[in-house]
Formats: sequence, C-alpha cells, structure tokens
Amino acid sequence: MFSVDYEYCTNKLNESRLEGKVALITGAATGIGESTARLFAKHGAKVLVADVNDELGEKICKELGPSSTSFVHCDVTKESDVETAVNTAVAKFGKLDILHNNAGIGGVPNPSILEIEKSEFEKIINVNLVGAFLGAKHAARVMFPNRRVNIITTASTCSKIGRGTSHNYVSSKHGVVGLTKNLAVELGQHGIRVNCVSPHVVPTRQSKEFYKMDDEGCRGVYSVLKGVYLQPEDVAEAVLFLASDESKCVHGHNLFVDGGVTIANSKFSMFD
Repeated sequence: MFSVDYEYCTNKLNESRLEGKVALITGAATGIGESTARLFAKHGAKVLVADVNDELGEKICKELGPSSTSFVHCDVTKESDVETAVNTAVAKFGKLDILHNNAGIGGVPNPSILEIEKSEFEKIINVNLVGAFLGAKHAARVMFPNRRVNIITTASTCSKIGRGTSHNYVSSKHGVVGLTKNLAVELGQHGIRVNCVSPHVVPTRQSKEFYKMDDEGCRGVYSVLKGVYLQPEDVAEAVLFLASDESKCVHGHNLFVDGGVTIANSKFSMFD
C-alpha cells in the first residue's frame, strides 16, 4: 500500500533550497527577475540584483535586507557592466554559484520584414542574446573552480514557435536556446549546468505595454489549462528548480512554463 509522509513533504517544500548559494540576476528590478530575486533570497541565497533601473533595484534590496541582497547597475549590452556585475558578486559574497540571464526586451509587435529597421533588429538581439552571451562568458570565468553551479537564461515560448511576435524577438529567443545547448556541451565538463526557461506571456508591466493588454487580456492567451494563469512567481519557481540541486541531472534543457500553449494549435481543436 502506497503512503505519503506529508510532514516530510511539507518540510522539503519549506526548507531553504539555495542555502549558502550566491546568485546574480540580470533584469531583476521588475517582473520575472524581481520575483526570482525575492524567491532566491527566501530560500537562503545571497542575491546580487543587476538592472539599469537603479531606483527599483535599490528598493528591492532595501526590502529584502542588505545582508542577503545588493544592487549593481548593469546594462547587459555593455561588456564592462556585465564583467563588473560578476566581479561585484564575487567581491561582496565570495563566489558565484548561479547566474540568471533574465534581462530582455521586446520589439515592435509583428512588423513586416519589409518595414523593420536593421537598428531595431540589432537592438533586441544585443539585449536578449548578446547580453546572455556576455553573462555566460564572465560568469563561467569565476565558476570554473566551483562545482554544482548554474547558468540559467530566460527564453520564451517564442523559442519554439513563430508568429507570436516580431522577427527580432523570435530570432533572439531561438538564439538563446542554441547558445544554451552549446554552452551545456562545453561547460558541463567543468561541472557547470546550463539551462533556459521559456515562459509564455506573463502579465508584467513590460509585456502588458508591449501587447497592449491588461491582466484579463493576458489570461486570454491560455487555451489548455483551465483556470490556471501564469504569473511571474510561477516562472521564478521554475528557475528555482533549475538552480537547486533537485535538478542536478537537468542540463542543456529548455523548460517551458506555458500552461501547455505550445502543444496546441490555437486555430484547430476537436475538444472545443
């Protein structure tokens, strides 16, 4: 007869899963990055909040406490900023166990290939893909002496499907997956796990402005899980799993957090 030790399960869920770990999170002043920073700190990690928004980044650190968090200004398109952020994590907390490449921006919704400017295409690639490359490059440098460390990048359901948004954004997120796989092959031999997480539309300030939707509109994009609506905290939980020892054999993986949207053809269903 199968039985469940509920007290044991509850204790496992409540324990500090990142105790003694040091994490650097880019784009951590708002949205998914903010939720991840708060969750990581809750689970015992020392967190370096990196963002271009100094005011909001400092506010989060003040709320979480200076003993567990610190802020650094970081534009991920500038290699010097990224290198400084990594060096700051090591200088302040002694090491770097987790990098969450989360900083990202969206393009203009669905511009024609005939209309999109080269500069606009490059702008998105520079933040979403080159930023992830720079983060991995400088994090790996200080992670090599360690073991059981992680690089996690925020991708998107647009890393799997087309049509969802602009050419530059979709290209950047497909690129993130390719970068993740290649890094996993190289860095795995040094004990560095590399994965990415792909959320669907999350009702953050940025996505609501981009898609011109409110919270209710964001909920409307779901088609598979009835009554389940993706929030930034749900993505943070997925990142926590990838960052923790519970996923010690998960490597080179793209974890979708999308309510099943990418498995369904929204234009055709026999179950409607």
